[in-house]
Amino acid sequence: MIEFKLERGSRQSPTLVEQLVQAFSSAIEEQTLRAGVLLPSVQRLAESHALSTFTVTEAYGRLVSMGLVTARRGSGYRVAVRGHGERARAVGSVDWQPPSLTATWLLSDVFADHSVPIKSGCGTLPNEWVNETGLQHALRAVGRVPAARIADYGHPYGFAPLRERIAEQLDRHGLPVDAASNVLLTAGATQGLDLIVRTLLRAGDAVIVEDPGYCNLLQILRLAGLQVHGVPRTVAGIDTDVFERLAIEHRPKAVFLNTTLQNPTGATFSMAAAFRLMQIAERHGLWVVEDDVNRELAPAGAPLLAAMEGLNRVLYVGGFAKTITPALRCGYVVAERDVLRELARTKMAVGLTSSEATERIVEKVLTEGRYARHVEVVVERLKDAHALVEERMDALDIDLFRRPRAGLFVWGTLPIDPADASDVATRALEHGIWLAPGSYFRPDDAPSAAFRFNVPYSLDDALWEFLRRQAIRA
Repeated sequence: MIEFKLERGSRQSPTLVEQLVQAFSSAIEEQTLRAGVLLPSVQRLAESHALSTFTVTEAYGRLVSMGLVTARRGSGYRVAVRGHGERARAVGSVDWQPPSLTATWLLSDVFADHSVPIKSGCGTLPNEWVNETGLQHALRAVGRVPAARIADYGHPYGFAPLRERIAEQLDRHGLPVDAASNVLLTAGATQGLDLIVRTLLRAGDAVIVEDPGYCNLLQILRLAGLQVHGVPRTVAGIDTDVFERLAIEHRPKAVFLNTTLQNPTGATFSMAAAFRLMQIAERHGLWVVEDDVNRELAPAGAPLLAAMEGLNRVLYVGGFAKTITPALRCGYVVAERDVLRELARTKMAVGLTSSEATERIVEKVLTEGRYARHVEVVVERLKDAHALVEERMDALDIDLFRRPRAGLFVWGTLPIDPADASDVATRALEHGIWLAPGSYFRPDDAPSAAFRFNVPYSLDDALWEFLRRQAIRA
């Protein structure tokens, strides 16, 4: 077995996953590890080097996607045999083919395609950042629940103890709600948005979204046959003058917003912009849909529209994909009692209840998994990662929309022609790099030289070398 030493705690060091991948890649290339050799099990490697099993699994997964390692159920991970279609992309192989950068890949296949090693365009935290101890404890605790207690569909509103934990969490943010009548659990925040669209809007209705804004929301609105109008996103919120003009011209039914650490820009509403927004929404009778999935990662003090307004006009959407794991698919909608009842009916009509087993796991993580401490650690790690990414961007004259030093995303404009952005993203895929061009986040798909960067996934030297070459090329 090869020997290697991992660097920990240094802001300049690659992630532990990247260090593992590099160590094994070098050993395989130098034939210190020969073809067919069985690698240590995930558990054994994790224990021998004081690592999370999620870290080892992610590293092994990358080695598999690079063609250096093969994995078979029941027989573990082995060094791949060269010359039989297994030579790695990273060492010059022509066998690896990048995926096609299409809307289908971005909306569905991307979640199953693990062949791209550098995921700078993705929307989640790295697997190695998961609260493994808390999650494993929760899984064991739920595993001890008698099967008869989770055999039914569950309550239409979702698992009551989790709704109570969410109500407590919101109360700490200044939004007191009744867990029994104001909180509806969903299969992720995205389903919450879909239920709102299905319940409150009809084909042909006009709605307003941020430009740029959440790309999956745009697809939901298009599928519903709505007229979508974009309002420019600013560092402090949205352009309220344009917002009011659009409200007068198109008489929209709703406006959809990320108030805190917006996806994709990383910007957060100022209090003044939030008050102005709510005044306009009240004047023109709009529903305000506040998608706030990133609040737990944000500094204290960011405005919360639902708390300012008291649920009379605001529907509040949250979730745990950014702080626990996206794999559990658990989100929620908070709304006025009568509106929530209608949302629950829609939920039952299109998919019946959400998973009580999943909701029990999330509730255990929140109550017994040292959740608050885990979030604190993630916030600090993100702050450090932001500093490193900003330094790299400044060196390449990439214009940053905002320097949030928090959350997953920064929005950087490359020194290229906007019309060339899609070509840059396609070339990046050929080098094993997934970028997210700004056009994906715009309601009219307009070309943009801006890209959304997932900060913790943007620390790889290969990404910055690729971007440096693009800057020279431009």
